[in-house]
Amino acid sequence: MKTFSAKPADIEKKWVVIDATDLVVGRLATIIAMRLKGKHKAIYTPHVDCGDNVVVINAEKVALTGNKRNDKVYYHHTGFPGGIKERTAKFLLDGRFPERVVEKAVERMLARGPLGRKLMGNLRVYKGPAHPHEAQQPEALDVAALNRKNVRN
Repeated sequence: MKTFSAKPADIEKKWVVIDATDLVVGRLATIIAMRLKGKHKAIYTPHVDCGDNVVVINAEKVALTGNKRNDKVYYHHTGFPGGIKERTAKFLLDGRFPERVVEKAVERMLARGPLGRKLMGNLRVYKGPAHPHEAQQPEALDVAALNRKNVRN
């Protein structure tokens, strides 16, 4: 018996929409990363983009456990000497682009490289309840019902 290896032509990509209201960021990111990579499918192949397209809405309403909202720090470097910058999760969630918290959590769960960048292209995160992907007829995925720990009240 030979090992099955999926080809890009064999892949059926679905669209999934997730409402992130009151969901814990890390648990949400693991589910999104699994969906993007395609590990929930029987035809999963590590070197092929066999995952789904994921749309996340209400990204500004995600929950962080413990005191992470104030204590978690995101770093980036400007490229100049001494140019390390930091921002807290509270600053990001209350700012202009709260969806970056979810994007960074998912990005850091995927492998860096060409395939990881392609998989990140299949993720769309929006801070409000509206999204422009109704034409793709995305299926709603209820992450809160998967495990009681996924939701923070």
